[in-house]
Amino acid sequence: MGERPSKANILGALSQALDLVEGQPEGHALRTAKLALRLADELKLSDSDKEDLYFAAVLKDSGCSNNAVRIQKMFGGDEFLAKQKVKLVDWTSNLESIKFAIAQTEAGNTIGAKLRRLAQNLGHPTKVMDEVTEARCTRGAMIAKMLGLKAEVANAIHALDEHWDGQGSPYKIKGADIPLLARVLCFCQTFEVFVQSFGLNAAYQMAEERNHKWFDPEVVATCRAISSDSQFWNSFNDLEGISIQFAESHESAIDADLDGIAEAFALIIDAKSSFTAEHSTRVARYAVQIGRYMDLPADTIKLLHRAGLLHDIGKLGISTAILEKPGKLEPEEFDQIKLHPKYSDLILRRIPTFEDIADLASTHHERLDGKGYWRGLGADQLSLTSRIMTVSDVFDALSANRPYRQALPLETIFQIMDRDIGSAFDPDCMIALHEIYSDREKSLPLAA
Repeated sequence: MGERPSKANILGALSQALDLVEGQPEGHALRTAKLALRLADELKLSDSDKEDLYFAAVLKDSGCSNNAVRIQKMFGGDEFLAKQKVKLVDWTSNLESIKFAIAQTEAGNTIGAKLRRLAQNLGHPTKVMDEVTEARCTRGAMIAKMLGLKAEVANAIHALDEHWDGQGSPYKIKGADIPLLARVLCFCQTFEVFVQSFGLNAAYQMAEERNHKWFDPEVVATCRAISSDSQFWNSFNDLEGISIQFAESHESAIDADLDGIAEAFALIIDAKSSFTAEHSTRVARYAVQIGRYMDLPADTIKLLHRAGLLHDIGKLGISTAILEKPGKLEPEEFDQIKLHPKYSDLILRRIPTFEDIADLASTHHERLDGKGYWRGLGADQLSLTSRIMTVSDVFDALSANRPYRQALPLETIFQIMDRDIGSAFDPDCMIALHEIYSDREKSLPLAA
């Protein structure tokens, strides 16, 4: 096993999961960080400020899953498209906001469906944006604090969508009252989106149009000054080595860092749907309890805990409309659901030394009979830890409220799961689960 990665390296890799939840192309947060650090050099910011800027950039969207349900209910359809397209309009303009709402509400559906949804969402567009942004930025700042990052990081995330003219969201802070790092990131995230969507020239045109409005004039002037830096712009999509520019990156993450990151991302993951609150935490707890009952080594227990917390990270790439659907999923919708373990694998495997976590996290829907997903692995390919993860995930799914049913009583859960012993579930894991919960009440919630 190689050298343990740094906190900066891990969060940089995981930021690509946050790109998913925002409907942005892979690498959005890291490209935002790259541009921000380039401007920081021109602005003569300190190494400490650059470090804070990097962490704020890669975590800037960590609160976005917190408003996914609200946005999906507002617009209907695929909230990823709405989130993606809102970054291309000037939402501080009432006219632009109304045009956006009409275009994105029930996109692709009938006029009648649009009008019904719009009627449900009556309200001033700015007020709606303020509410959505406040939920996002408050949660993002909380995540930064939870990870032990400095107040400057949390403050930059909290004020990310405030604008120079005071017309941003949610608190209408203006000018130099907005933290400098937030001013830089507000510019860089928008500029990056326009570069990817329309090209560099269009991004510079947008910057001039929003100068003195959205953006700090000094930040715009600084970006204008590097317009002829062809080496930088030609390598803008090269994301290697961004996190090794400052001292923290040379420090390997300790166990407490890894646990803290996993716990923070469990909150991000479970906020994606109103029906998965604390799901990841409970799956991790059940997996650890089964592992301890089986007297597994301490390192294996740690692996079960971290993989349990992160197993559903791929759900950040699944539409909330599917996750929140109250009825039976259509075959094509279930096909989308079946991709989330694959996404979990792709995200986690990017992190050096996380191969074991990726392997385990991505097997939580596999079955002994090979009828699971996403790989369709069979008994001879599934480790004991994978079998534990499958049992833990199903146990929690049955014991929690879902869009289509209420939580089931403990006795009913065991009746359902016992029928699949040997086909879906490992017999020894089920024995452990029975023993652990044999003296519990026959009703739920078990999470108490």
